[in-house]
Amino acid sequence: MSTAGGRAPARPPAVPWRCPVSPGGADRWAARDEEPAGPLVTTKILIAGGFGAGKTTLVGTISEIRPLVTEEELTDRGVGVDDLAGVERKTTTTVAMDFGRITLHERLVLYLFGTPGQDRFWFMWDELAYGTLGAVVLADTRRLKDSFPAIDYFEQRGTPFIVAVNCFNGVKTHRPDDIAIAMDLDPGVPVVLCDVRSRHSAKQVLVRLVEHVLSLADDDDTGHREPLDYAR
Repeated sequence: MSTAGGRAPARPPAVPWRCPVSPGGADRWAARDEEPAGPLVTTKILIAGGFGAGKTTLVGTISEIRPLVTEEELTDRGVGVDDLAGVERKTTTTVAMDFGRITLHERLVLYLFGTPGQDRFWFMWDELAYGTLGAVVLADTRRLKDSFPAIDYFEQRGTPFIVAVNCFNGVKTHRPDDIAIAMDLDPGVPVVLCDVRSRHSAKQVLVRLVEHVLSLADDDDTGHREPLDYAR
């Protein structure tokens, strides 16, 4: 939620919370495998967030094809331009986009487009966002403010999104509700904890986004919207 003077400053969430990274329970999509086969649906998902939040890692972890990456080495020319506070070990950066593909269900294929994180590459965002179903905004609790531009962008475009907080080693994690307050999110925007190095965890992020998009499609002003057709 943006205020008159811009998005409110991040307030550090206080209550520690364990990051759920191990598989738990049956895959929520498994039951759908028993349904009759239908037309294949492909859709586009954007993976956005601040510099060093883990976008390239998420795409590479979950993609069932060899991911396309456009990473280049950080050089001295980035000194004073790229803020490495909190991600001092980062040595590369995405200069165009990342691309991958994941089949969530026999009839549902997601094409993943990872955005570059730095401000100087924002001119590419409108092209990358064209035709997207929804977005994942990756966040790092050490640098929450870095995710604000992506959140504002999707809010202004009316693009459904969720916030996925990447749990880095040695960094205290927090309750999703506290993170939502600290980020001043609109009510109803899901916040999930994840480890983008874990395929299961990354998959659950995408499943949660699809569920969120479907819930919005079913929830119009009258409350009588027809269920979203997978064949569309």
